[in-house]
Amino acid sequence: MPRHDFLSTRLFVEAPLEEGARVEATREQANYLLSVLRKQPGDGLLVFNGRDGEWRASVAEASRKTCVLSVDVQTRAQTPQPDVHLLFAPLKHARLDYMVQKAVEMGAGVLRPVMTRHTQASRVNLERMRANVVEACEQCGVIAVPEVRDTAGLDGVLDRWEAEESGRRIVFCDETAETTNPMPTLATLGRGPAAVLIGPEGGFSADERERLRRMSLVTAIPLGPRILRADTAAVAALAVVQAALGDWT
Repeated sequence: MPRHDFLSTRLFVEAPLEEGARVEATREQANYLLSVLRKQPGDGLLVFNGRDGEWRASVAEASRKTCVLSVDVQTRAQTPQPDVHLLFAPLKHARLDYMVQKAVEMGAGVLRPVMTRHTQASRVNLERMRANVVEACEQCGVIAVPEVRDTAGLDGVLDRWEAEESGRRIVFCDETAETTNPMPTLATLGRGPAAVLIGPEGGFSADERERLRRMSLVTAIPLGPRILRADTAAVAALAVVQAALGDWT
């Protein structure tokens, strides 16, 4: 595992990054750097934008409400987006925040809410999701920022899956599975692009489960002998998929 600098402040910025670039922090970032962290001109930090790698920067200008950063030298080249997607039935507020943050840590490259028959949350705040993605990236040294896709109905996603996802396999967590160990099933699958599908708190409906099982690109797995909450199931499923098919191998 590569060594990263976890002592320095890390900040996500939208601006292009290159040697000598000057980046103006947002008002919220300026307040955090200057009022909370008490940064002074010349103080260093790390910046990334999800496209140009990670860079060492320093505070060049600081006033009451603005902060300009000077980009100095690249510390890490840009890494590719992880090739595991997470599709999930939306949860409410704090539990959704937790799941999004942990999905970033577990190496999900795309996060997509899907509405199922038993989904309890009727709306998803995508901007809040993106903010949680960025925060997790800042805290965990991630520089390939996961994509947050628009909410869609499960049936519509499945209708377009083979045409849009170029052979990406869906691994869906089925609480009705007859076994408890997911690893033998995952061991039969070849390495390749994958998506983890997590159902709602009430589980998939019978017709949703039947449709998923009919699809050639779908594999059902159990997640052990216990019933897991949806946010816990997402973390557990990403762990076993990464261990069997993903970048843990």
